[in-house]
Parts: sequence; structure tokens; C-alpha cells
Amino acid sequence: MTDETMTIREMCDAFDVTPRTLRFYEAKELLFPIREGQRRLFTKRDRARLKLILRGKRFGFSLEEIRQLLDLYDMGDQQATQFERTYQVAQQRLKDMEEQRDELNEAIDDLKEQLKWGERIIGSLSSTKKAAE
Repeated sequence: MTDETMTIREMCDAFDVTPRTLRFYEAKELLFPIREGQRRLFTKRDRARLKLILRGKRFGFSLEEIRQLLDLYDMGDQQATQFERTYQVAQQRLKDMEEQRDELNEAIDDLKEQLKWGERIIGSLSSTKKAAE
């Protein structure tokens, strides 16, 4: 490895991803390693892009959204368009995640109530069974 490039194994170790993941991102035109025969050498730009890809995936962005946002880097406006669009997508994603959380909390509360009801039924059935014996 040099300061400028990393091998696929070094990338895997540094970012805790598999070679298959890196090849997949390359096929999706998210990463652009230098090819030297069969070897792939990843540049600082690839490392920065991978960091953003992994962060975007963690936040639930689709690969297409991530690709579109990364492509805005080269607009020539000091990344203003990229930052603005990323902010908009992130705001929407946060809203979606909060709605999912609220729906999940509601389902959890409902399930807890159903379990309490089930405990009462089981308790009354046990009491009835003991009384019959």
C-alpha cells in the first residue's frame, strides 16, 4: 500500500467489507479503482467514496440515491449542489425513519397489551383447571 492507493485486501480490512462488496460497488459505478492486470488499486477518492457509501447504507439510502449524490461531487460548484441535495435526501430519510419508529413503537405497545390479555386468559384457565381437579 502507498499513501495514494490500497489493495482490495487493505480496503476490506480498513472498512470491514468483503471483496465481493467492493466488486459490487465497482460494478454499480460507485467506486473506480485503478486496474493493473487483475489487481485493483483504490485511491484516496475511492476510500472517501466508500466511507460515504457505507454511511449512506447505514442511514437507509438506496444505492441509486448514493450514486446520484456522489455524482454531484464533480458539478464544479465546490460541492454546494451535492451538500444541498444530500441534506434534502437526509431530511426525508430522517422523516421516514421517525415514522417507522413511531409505527414500531405502536406495534410494540399493542403487542404488550395482547400479552397482558394472554396472561389474564392463561391465569383464568389455570384457576378453572385447578378448581375442577
